[in-house]
Amino acid sequence: MRHTIISLVAVLLGLLAGAILMLVIGSNPIEGYMYLFQGGLRNIERIGNTLATATPLIFTGLSVAFAFRTGLFNIGASGQMLIGGLFATAIGLSLDLSRPILLLVMVIAGFLGGALWAFVPGLLKAKFNVHEVVSTIMMNWIAYWTVYYVIPGYFKGEFLETESRKLSADATLQVPFLSEMFGGSYVNLGLFLAVIAVIVIGFIINKTTLGFELKAVGFNRHAAEYAGMKVNRNIILSMVISGGLAGLGGVALYTGNATSMQIGILPTQGYDGIAVALLGANAPIGVFFAALFFGILYSGTGFMNAMIDIPPEIANTIIAIIIYFAATSVLIERLIKKFSGRRSNKENINGPVAKKEES
Repeated sequence: MRHTIISLVAVLLGLLAGAILMLVIGSNPIEGYMYLFQGGLRNIERIGNTLATATPLIFTGLSVAFAFRTGLFNIGASGQMLIGGLFATAIGLSLDLSRPILLLVMVIAGFLGGALWAFVPGLLKAKFNVHEVVSTIMMNWIAYWTVYYVIPGYFKGEFLETESRKLSADATLQVPFLSEMFGGSYVNLGLFLAVIAVIVIGFIINKTTLGFELKAVGFNRHAAEYAGMKVNRNIILSMVISGGLAGLGGVALYTGNATSMQIGILPTQGYDGIAVALLGANAPIGVFFAALFFGILYSGTGFMNAMIDIPPEIANTIIAIIIYFAATSVLIERLIKKFSGRRSNKENINGPVAKKEES
């Protein structure tokens, strides 16, 4: 409950700051927010596109949150997304299997790709105490250049060298019934995978011995080691699971929201996952709703800009401010405690006075 209040306060403060910025540039904040949320929720098609936009963010938010809960800071979700997407795309373009089996193999390959890319930072952290922030950033750029050369070299598109060949209909997560249900939007099966991931990760963290050990290592590595837990193994395993989740985000992005991979782009969803995790208080269900909120903001930005010419940077600024307040949740918590403390003190002071007057 406390974390929910802090997240809501962070969102409200971000929206308030955005309203002030709109006033400064001479725009009506009420009208601006009306169009912003209409852009993401105006009709069934826009709702579907918002869900599709949020899907990779659910995976990357879970990835970052899982690492956070175990005392690690995985800032390499972008690279893990790229490798997960590359593995899935390579399978989709290379194998001729029935659709259910092909999609299953692609999803597994995407998870393994992201897990493999996170294994190296996990190993370096466990064995040599190399900080995971440094190693995961380096792995991001290795992934970037790997995709940059592999796509034109082995999976070059028919007309452009800067993107891969298009995946066939059987090799994508897009399904006609979902698209028709949401008015022709690009929502796809990745959304269902994301919901399953939220449930599975929530179960692992809160209901299993593995989750308890991973959290114990995150709270105090030395105490966990003293208690007989295999600290190095748990660090590596935590990074592998975190990377696998980001890899699934790459599968959702490149084989669900799109049908090809472009080179020269490091997906921003990997970094946005940090914001989603912070706003969701590193809880799987919190990450799910935080990703949906960010999906609304991203989907509505263009509509707001088209309708009343408010710069799209306003929405990015709102997100940045929300991240700031979510990251400084300790300060918000202190303000809430201070406010509630004053209120209780007033009640204590007024109580005896009221009783004397009654007597």
